[in-house]
Order: sequence, then structure tokens, then C-alpha cells
Amino acid sequence: MRNGKGRPILSELSQLPFSQACENNKKPILTELKSVFSSSTQVLEIGSGTGQHCVYFAKHLPRLIWQASDQSDYLAQLNSRIHIEGPENLLAAIELDVTKAWPSAQIATNIDGLFSANTLHIMSESMVVAFFEGLGQYLNLHANVAIYGPFNYQGQFSSDSNAQFDMWLKQNNPQSGIRDIEWITSLASDQGLSLQADTSMPANNRLLHFSRS
Repeated sequence: MRNGKGRPILSELSQLPFSQACENNKKPILTELKSVFSSSTQVLEIGSGTGQHCVYFAKHLPRLIWQASDQSDYLAQLNSRIHIEGPENLLAAIELDVTKAWPSAQIATNIDGLFSANTLHIMSESMVVAFFEGLGQYLNLHANVAIYGPFNYQGQFSSDSNAQFDMWLKQNNPQSGIRDIEWITSLASDQGLSLQADTSMPANNRLLHFSRS
């Protein structure tokens, strides 16, 4: 992102938000994405946040065009990171709010990959529904979807730390919370997406791989 004089809004990485969790999980996530997106060409990331993930994945998956996105409040800092250290295959982040019409003019019609990390437990339930409805509308017929984060199974937390994390989430926003995998797979199925893999990841997280056949 640039100001009216053509300079980046922020020009030093030290000025930008930093997530230690992103640093900790980017390598194991990349290992899975190499398989998930092996046949994909253009990936849309929803909730790019600090931009650490999109920069790292685009650098290590150079054959992919990577489209970052987030809500308007986060775009300036996100695009500053992309400008400073993003590779050529990482596009400037676009504004995307799952509860509103997606910017179809800015999303290539051949988006065949979708990545989102640590978003569904931040969203309200209605936002999660809107997220999957958007996937059904904008992804092409052979899309692969990778969703990273914690999930419950049969209504039960998979660890004590996830139970504590869920409590913390609800204290900050009562509409947030770790989602049940059964509900997530049902929402995906409604949009023609079937679960291909549910992979255990560090720190009691999972990586869900959905695809359309």
C-alpha cells in the first residue's frame, strides 16, 4: 500500500504487526499445502492478517499466484509487508469481508485454491456460514480448500488447551469459539466440497483439505 506520493505507508518490518504463532506454524502448514495445492494455479487467502503466511507460502510455492485478502482495517499494514518482502507471485491484498459481496472484479475467475488460517473460530456462526456460501459462489469446479485451526469432535474439545482457548475467545467475543468439525464438513458439503484429509498439526490444530470432484 502506498500513500499519495508513491511511498509505502510503513517501510520497516519492525513497524508491522507480528504473530509468533504464524512463525511457529508456517513450516508444517507449507508441507501440507504443497500437496493440497499440487494441481492448483491461483490461491485466494482469506484473513491474511499480518501477511507473514502469504509472504512465506508465495515464496515457497512460486508456481502459484497468491491473492491475499482481509477486512479493510488490516489492509494498510498487510500491504506494507507485501510491498517490503513479498515475491512477484504474491498480489497486493484486496478487501474482503465474508458477510458482504465478494469483490468478484478483483478475484480471478479461475481461482482454484482457497487457504484460510485461524479464522473460523474468530468469526461468528453467521460469518462462518457466509464464508462457505462464498466458497460455493466464487471457487471454480475443481478447487482445493485448506483450512487451518482448532476444531472440536462430536462436541468435545480435543485438548485442555483448546478448552481454555475457547473460554478466552468467548470472553473477548461471545460469538467466537472453536467450531465442531461435523458442522464445518456439513457446510462444506452444501457447497459441493468434500473432506479429503483431516491432518493433525502442532499445538492441537488441524488442517482440513476439501475439494470438489
